[in-house]
Amino acid sequence: MTNDERTLTAAAERVLGLLKARRLTLGVAESCTGGLVGHALTNVSGSSDSFLGGVISYSNEVKRDLVYVPEELLIAYGAVSRPVAIAMAQGVRRAIGVDVGLSVTGIAGPSGGTPDKPVGTVHIAVAGPWGEAAEHHVWDSDRVTNKVRSALAVLALLERELRRGV
Repeated sequence: MTNDERTLTAAAERVLGLLKARRLTLGVAESCTGGLVGHALTNVSGSSDSFLGGVISYSNEVKRDLVYVPEELLIAYGAVSRPVAIAMAQGVRRAIGVDVGLSVTGIAGPSGGTPDKPVGTVHIAVAGPWGEAAEHHVWDSDRVTNKVRSALAVLALLERELRRGV
């Protein structure tokens, strides 16, 4: 196991412990991470107690059709945006029937960036019974490192939300 895998697994263990203690279920909608968050979660024995599944919503069509992102948001803000990240987190809750939804959407690189949304731009979100929280990051590394940083960031966001007592 690499250092990145160990770090991701440790973050997943913390989150799964908090979810289990609160009897909450989790689903993920991932774009630029391509299933890395789900992979980290399923590396933890017993993860199925809380983690029910995920959608790799790489295309706008999958975002729209499987995790219920309104077409209007995709047109107005683009797939890599705060409103779409929040809609993905809300939508995966509905699609999978879970208490908590996580989402990641971004531009891992090395191509695909624009002046407004450079390579490394990522929006993450969590949605639960308490509401939503979202963050924006711009990573400055290679594709794989940007994906790992994004996965770690969304797990950390969920951990913070769960530790706030929600």
